[in-house]
Amino acid sequence: MENKSGNIIELKHINRVFEDGFKAVSDFNLEVKRGEFVTFLGPSGCGKTTTLRMIAGFDMPTSGDILLNGRDISKLPPNERPINTVFQRYALFPHMNIFENIAFGLKLKKMPREEIRKKVKKVLELVDLEGFEKRSVSTLSGGQQQRVAIARALVNEPEILLLDEPLGALDLKMRKEMQIELKAMHDELGITFIYVTHDQEEALTMSDKIVVMSEGKIQQIGTPEDIYNEPKNAFVADFIGESNIFNGIMTGPMKARFAGGQFTCVDDVPEGTQITAVVRPEDIELTAPQDGQIRGKVISVIFKGIHYEITVQSGRYEVIIQSTRSATVGSDVGMKVEPDGIHIMIAENHTNVFPVDMNRNHRLAFNDKEFDVSLTELIKGSRRNENHELLDESGEVIDPQKIRITAAIEPQDIRMTDDVDDEAVLVEGVISNLIYKGDHYSYVINTELGQDFIVDDEYLWNMGDSVGLILPVEKMRFTVKK
Repeated sequence: MENKSGNIIELKHINRVFEDGFKAVSDFNLEVKRGEFVTFLGPSGCGKTTTLRMIAGFDMPTSGDILLNGRDISKLPPNERPINTVFQRYALFPHMNIFENIAFGLKLKKMPREEIRKKVKKVLELVDLEGFEKRSVSTLSGGQQQRVAIARALVNEPEILLLDEPLGALDLKMRKEMQIELKAMHDELGITFIYVTHDQEEALTMSDKIVVMSEGKIQQIGTPEDIYNEPKNAFVADFIGESNIFNGIMTGPMKARFAGGQFTCVDDVPEGTQITAVVRPEDIELTAPQDGQIRGKVISVIFKGIHYEITVQSGRYEVIIQSTRSATVGSDVGMKVEPDGIHIMIAENHTNVFPVDMNRNHRLAFNDKEFDVSLTELIKGSRRNENHELLDESGEVIDPQKIRITAAIEPQDIRMTDDVDDEAVLVEGVISNLIYKGDHYSYVINTELGQDFIVDDEYLWNMGDSVGLILPVEKMRFTVKK
């Protein structure tokens, strides 16, 4: 079947669930054009490497299809796929010299000796290691070993080269040099590169297309410019570069209020819409206090080499500014932002909705803890008999299995505590993500029950902290479905 789409790889509704029930990748859909440089970008544990391993054939999807040139390869073993992988740990053979390391795969294919010699010579020139054929790999620097690993992959002339955090073990200077070299290799070879990293600068520097991931799901796909200038949600805005992120509201045509000020923007969003405003630090201009759209007091100044990072306290908001001009700690300043420096996103609904049970005592419970809630008020026409059983309108005892009840609570109404033995704690969890919103932090809590909760808190907690969640019953809204 001829592939007319121009896509070399297509991933359709890919899911990967491990035996313990952990969902590493969820409904992943992606099209990769022939010759593209595509980067999977996201924090540790977001599913980047698992997705790469499924493309390579080292791991199989639980469901979904992987198409290569229009043909399903989901069940093919790695050696039958025209794909090679370069890992962070280069996995070179220490008892072989450079030539033998690179030639290893060709010898397994029983290729003629002279053809092997020509192919190895060609890729050594490509990675700038001509004349190193007889050197032991143990005598090489990290950057040189990386080049050998890339040469060993390229000598097989794959249609696709997968690179799993290949520069992670290098120091900063060498990493930057290798970024330039890898991009140059890609441009010269014209083959498809799929690259995994958690380094935003690396992704922005090298990629044609970036796939931003979080907790197994795609958050946004786009060019580096799109991802940086037009983030789809607060996670992308926070993860890609530095951002000031504020909750706000549209007050008129292309008018928004956030961070205590009124701003003109270029996004035409209906008046009254709750929004999230993203302002990059380099887009904020420091002015005299009376000339700014908002004003505040400088609380810190840090020299970063090419700019100063200045933090200003404006009411209850902290604003980060990058400027080539310094400022004096303690001084009053104004802040101004041009309309095209403001990116408006419709606010995501972060209401926490979770199922609650009706137990055998006909009382509401969550995580085996009962709520003091009147079910006769929740369920229309119901009443209790002398045995405290719950009866429906016809006088029949209500079967708890036949009623579905959900509770909803807002992020700002949940309290976190490090005292998990507190009797008020309803459920325990671990902080898996956090975003600073100018006057508070927004946290994602992965709980022991598999239910994620969004919690707003003014205090800074750390990623990975174990916390107890206190959910006041009086702040919950209950919905009943039969």
